[in-house]
Amino acid sequence: MKVAQVLALIWIVIPTFAEAQSDSKQPEYFNQKVADSNPLRNEQARELDEYIKLMAADRSRFQKLFQPDYSSPAAFAKSAEPLRAAFCASIGYPPPGKRPDKPATYTKIGEDSIGVYYRAMFPILPGVHSEGIFIVPKSAKGKTPLIISMHGGGGSPEVALFNGGANYHDMVRGAVKRGFLVYAPQHLFRADEFPKDIRRQIDDRMRLIGTSITAVEIAKITYAIDELIKRPDVDASRIGMVGLSYGGYYAQVTPAVDPRIKVSVSSCYFGVQEGRYAKDELSVPSDFRFQDRITLFNDADLVALICPRAHQIQAGSRDNASHRETGKQLAPRAAKFYEKLNLNNRFEHVVFEGGHEFNDAAAWAFVEKHL
Repeated sequence: MKVAQVLALIWIVIPTFAEAQSDSKQPEYFNQKVADSNPLRNEQARELDEYIKLMAADRSRFQKLFQPDYSSPAAFAKSAEPLRAAFCASIGYPPPGKRPDKPATYTKIGEDSIGVYYRAMFPILPGVHSEGIFIVPKSAKGKTPLIISMHGGGGSPEVALFNGGANYHDMVRGAVKRGFLVYAPQHLFRADEFPKDIRRQIDDRMRLIGTSITAVEIAKITYAIDELIKRPDVDASRIGMVGLSYGGYYAQVTPAVDPRIKVSVSSCYFGVQEGRYAKDELSVPSDFRFQDRITLFNDADLVALICPRAHQIQAGSRDNASHRETGKQLAPRAAKFYEKLNLNNRFEHVVFEGGHEFNDAAAWAFVEKHL
């Protein structure tokens, strides 16, 4: 073999031998302490936390979706339709399922000096009724305005109506005394034969079928209105709604969905969830945590879906600060929708002397003025 060939062979063998020697010193598998990467996970959490805050403060999506036309009240209402459609989609309204082809029923349960009381039942979804108390004032003659009176969390039409009405005061009978028909529906907050968190459980399961308890309970009002306006004694052009606390929530979201409600009073609710969100989003009850609740559908912006119809917000001066202070900050933003249409008298933010209660004097003066 020539010298050149021998040298070439040596140059080929030496790197192979060296690599073999190097490989023998490497571990079988690369390893590292898991804790060494903990800072990366912490950074990931910080990034997502800041992202949520950034998106919550971003108004660009809302401004793109809602471009108000202040040329007239009718033009404004039309310009709000994309926002209304987005809100309905967010909560899953209308709820899925064919509406039953069954008549409403009214069963008389009592009578007094001011009215006749009925247990009303309205089939609204497969196997589901809107149920509540319907009251016909004895002073009613011909077509009569209708008031929806919505109880609060843990309550019922009976709590709001009987034995003095507790902190609801005259939220139900006050309408009857003024000659209005009243429907006071029952919403789900507790049921003796079910777990204490039955509302949350039902809402969680409803989301799995494309709706929510908010959407279904709005339907328990709006679908009932569909039936009530068939009555010869109901004036379909004069419908109002009042509610306290959780009922105040529904007295805001229901007229936001249903333009037939011409005047509404939301008591001891406005701004509560925004205040809680600022401190801890997950302290907000789950049924208030629907998609885009903060970015597109906060309380001030939802008033755009009520305007130009009349809307009053109430808060008690001695109620918990969470039921008043954030609402005071948000109210001017809601008022601007009316101000730009020169309809200032159709929006009121009232802080009354009292606690977590319905203020009859302010509410009924406002309702009578605008209904």
